[in-house]
Amino acid sequence: MQDEQGQRQYTGDTPNDTPDNASLFAQLLDTDGIGYDTVIPGDDGLIHTHHTPAQQGTSPTNSETEIEQDTVDTNGKNSKTAPKQPATKTAPPIGAVFRPDGSVDFTNSSADSSKTTGDSEDDSEEKDEPSTSADSSQRSNETADGTKAAGGSGFQARHAFARVAALLGKAWNTVRSAVSTAWAAVVSFFAPVFGAIAHGWRTFVSTIVRGWHAFTSLKAVQVVFSACKFFKTRIWDKRMRFSFAFYTIVFIVVTAASVIGLQWSVYTEPTYAKGQVVDDQTKALNSVAGQLTSFVSQIWLHQSYQAWLNFIVLSVLYLTIILVINRFWVATAVFGTLMTVFAIADKIKVELRNEPIIPADLQFITGGNGDSIMSFTTKKDMILINSAVTGVIWLIVVCVVLQFLDRRRGLIPYTWKRSEFVSVKNITAMVCRWATAILSVVLCVSFTWGLPVEGSWAKNFATGLSDAPQLWNAMGDAAANGPTMNFLRLAHVKIMDKPSGYSKENMEALAKKYAGEAETINQTRTANLTDNTVIMVLSESFSDPTRVPGVSFTEDPMPQIRAIKSATTSGFMLSPGYGGGTANIEYQALTGLNMANYDSSLSIAYQQLVPKLKWTPTFNQIWNEANGKSSSVAFHDFSSIMYFRDRNYQKFGFSKFYSTDGKLVLQDLQSIDSDWYYSDSSFYRQVLESVEDNQQTSQFIQIVTMQNHLPYNDWYENNQFKDEDTSSDIDNDEKISIETYAKGVNYTDQATADLLNQLNQINRPITVIFYGDHLPGIYSTANEDKHNQITLHETDYFIWSNAASASANTKLDDTTSDYTSSNYFMAQAAQHLNAKVSPYLTFLTEMHAAIPAISVPASAGDASKPVYLDADGNRIQPKNLTTQQKELLHDYQLIQYDLTAGKQYLKDTSFMVTAK
Repeated sequence: MQDEQGQRQYTGDTPNDTPDNASLFAQLLDTDGIGYDTVIPGDDGLIHTHHTPAQQGTSPTNSETEIEQDTVDTNGKNSKTAPKQPATKTAPPIGAVFRPDGSVDFTNSSADSSKTTGDSEDDSEEKDEPSTSADSSQRSNETADGTKAAGGSGFQARHAFARVAALLGKAWNTVRSAVSTAWAAVVSFFAPVFGAIAHGWRTFVSTIVRGWHAFTSLKAVQVVFSACKFFKTRIWDKRMRFSFAFYTIVFIVVTAASVIGLQWSVYTEPTYAKGQVVDDQTKALNSVAGQLTSFVSQIWLHQSYQAWLNFIVLSVLYLTIILVINRFWVATAVFGTLMTVFAIADKIKVELRNEPIIPADLQFITGGNGDSIMSFTTKKDMILINSAVTGVIWLIVVCVVLQFLDRRRGLIPYTWKRSEFVSVKNITAMVCRWATAILSVVLCVSFTWGLPVEGSWAKNFATGLSDAPQLWNAMGDAAANGPTMNFLRLAHVKIMDKPSGYSKENMEALAKKYAGEAETINQTRTANLTDNTVIMVLSESFSDPTRVPGVSFTEDPMPQIRAIKSATTSGFMLSPGYGGGTANIEYQALTGLNMANYDSSLSIAYQQLVPKLKWTPTFNQIWNEANGKSSSVAFHDFSSIMYFRDRNYQKFGFSKFYSTDGKLVLQDLQSIDSDWYYSDSSFYRQVLESVEDNQQTSQFIQIVTMQNHLPYNDWYENNQFKDEDTSSDIDNDEKISIETYAKGVNYTDQATADLLNQLNQINRPITVIFYGDHLPGIYSTANEDKHNQITLHETDYFIWSNAASASANTKLDDTTSDYTSSNYFMAQAAQHLNAKVSPYLTFLTEMHAAIPAISVPASAGDASKPVYLDADGNRIQPKNLTTQQKELLHDYQLIQYDLTAGKQYLKDTSFMVTAK
């Protein structure tokens, strides 16, 4: 930095006004601040130094002292006084010669120089060592050959240390000088560029400013500015704040319109047969407008408050959006758009599939299938969609305009400005704004979470406003209770609590455990499940009416099935339902899972669980893996959308589903007399044709009948049970239902026997698993006695094999068949057929042996305790379970949790693989 300072002081106005090289060199050499009188280049091309002591009045030891030097140009003339340099303590000896290559010749240096600089001849290399009186005294005692006297060793050590320090100082100065030079070079190199950029930017800004001043000086622009200023000060700043009364009116109108729009989406115009005469009043009442009017007017006409309930729920949702956004008109645009989109999507789905939007449909969109939705729409739907889009655009435009016209920017205004933030009013407003937003969200979540739970405040509130869930029929539930309630009651369901010890390692260990036990069982099994065609028949509401306390007939309603039960594997099935719950019993039979393991809020697995699952292993998939995907077929002589069977069967792996309204429609179905539903005999014919047509591979066939579904309104002619009813203490209305039901059971008895006789004629192994799903809910007298609860939950079942099967006439012992639940059917069928099993079927076999029947608490009228039956049909209290039973139940919970609520670790194991 001293070099740079010196050079800057020599800089003149002309290029020649610079110090000569010799004087610059002298300045570089004057590192000790002692000073040089002249540094003269000689004729020999070398530079000769002539020493001059430091400036008088200064101490040569003061590093802050500065002296001036005269520089000499190349002609030996003084050109300018040298810049002041800091004085140091030593200097090179007089007469030293500096060569052009940088070396120094001390041959002709003055012998007395040591007296001036404080360095001896032999210490010339130590010229950076400070000169003191002690040093001079010591040097006077040195010998002629340069060695020190006694005591000189300490001096030598200090001198060596000083020499190292001097070298480090020189190195640092060199590096610093190099860095400074390099930086100066970089700056000088880029200086033109930076200067050009800075100049260009200044020019650009200056041009813009001049242009802006020129533009704003125009009279037309000044007129516009004046108009804008006038608009802001006289109009914009003085615009009104819309009143809360106006907000309330808009709020009510938008909410009511949303209720009507959503309800409109689930109604369709009725169709009438050609030539059918219908009066105008009936047409008006059955039209969409008539149904909407009825839905709203029933509040006053029938004291049914479903419309009012939907209004309250949607208003809370609307208010939540308002409080979260804190902008009334923005929230109105958001809420209106959501309701319009939901209504249009619901309308299209109802027309396509006669089914409303449910939460599981959102998985279709989030799963990456959103683009394919438009492929389902028709031209009529596109007209509806275009109209809805236009309406939404207008709604958003109006709300945006109103947002700007309304001076009340926030529903609960507050500010973050420093000057106004710390005030009681502002902080109170802020707390209220966020508290109301959070509480409204909590209210919505709490209502949705509690709606399916019996005894919750949400469930009680909805029930108090006439909400009557129809979980077996989403379309009926949406039409009767509103699509809002139907959607919310399916939005959240707690599947089951996480069992203790659930982890990937434990599930893999569990799979390995039962794989080993499967090998043991399979050593004694000789057949394969898939070598047989298995037909699983769910007979709607089939049971023995004579087992109900107080009910009796002189004639047996089901003599042939009773005879079949006595000759083959059979017994009683503990049902989780009474008067309903068909889908749950079917779910248990197809999956091996039991509803008793689930949380009580999960009331119907087909509606609330299966649509959300990505992987659902079912027993029919065993046939798919062995014989191809076409080997699973399902039949149901009713609507395909009941309990979402259409989508659930597809997820289960059924390649075909025959119903009364799906893609594959059953033909030639007939009813008996005045019965509302199709007869079992006409339905069985359809199934039998499918079995006979497929002679190549074994199949798994799922059948769900409807003949004996409620109600029981004296459908049948020539009902002998009217005259043979010997029931006691039963009123007349109940008696008519029981007699009608008994006749239906009698028709099922004959049709089932005929089906088995025809299957017996087919020359390939066929096994039938026949069971009733639940008792009909007509035994009100018996149902009043809590001791009858288990009996009212026991239906008849049997497992039968035709003559071509090796298991024909097989009947398992009573301890393994007298009592069961539908989740054990496939394990029992494998045992009946002496077929090899998978680790999963092995577990169910052991579970059935330990606890023959398991059901939900309702099967015994309990509020919380699951029902366990032993081999004799006696109830096992949970506290009386053995250690083995408890371990098996815990394994069951782990398995069921993993498959339905957990990580599905078993999917990556061989737990479901059936041995061959």
